[in-house]
Amino acid sequence: MFTSPPDSLPHPAIVDATRAWLEKAVIGLNLCPFAKAVHAKDQIQYVVSEARDADALLEELGACLRTLAQSDPEQVDTVLLIHPWALADFYDYNEFLDEADAAVEALGLEGEIQVASFHPDYQFAGTGADDIENYSNRSPYPTLHLLREASVDKAVEAFPEAESIYERNIETLRELGHEGWKKLGL
Repeated sequence: MFTSPPDSLPHPAIVDATRAWLEKAVIGLNLCPFAKAVHAKDQIQYVVSEARDADALLEELGACLRTLAQSDPEQVDTVLLIHPWALADFYDYNEFLDEADAAVEALGLEGEIQVASFHPDYQFAGTGADDIENYSNRSPYPTLHLLREASVDKAVEAFPEAESIYERNIETLRELGHEGWKKLGL
């Protein structure tokens, strides 16, 4: 079970751990075939939140959504809002996702930006806590991934059978197993 890191953990260490997870798991295992291009082009903005509760995180999320909407996609195509000190409990985090979607709507960004979710204790409905398929969404710290819908649409068009990604990820993770995941050093 995830516990928030000490307050003294420097932001670069948090970003480094998140970047290592992105490179080794998300890109390395090809869990998201769209991540490699934005990573290679350095179009991912990493934001470490100081929020300690859902209200403060919601404020920071709003600021990140506005910033992403106003940014040039060639410079910043996606944002990882890492919040190591807020919503450490997965069930609290999961409930917060409705608020995140409501923030997108309240800012008039529906159809423009979407929020994807990652958490160290991520658990899909109908799975056991230790089921390996949950690891496709397990990040080192609770993280909200802000994506431009136009970029997602473009990536899906370029990727044959995008709807099969979830099933392929389950197969990849089952073949890898818990021991293989541990070997990634995440």
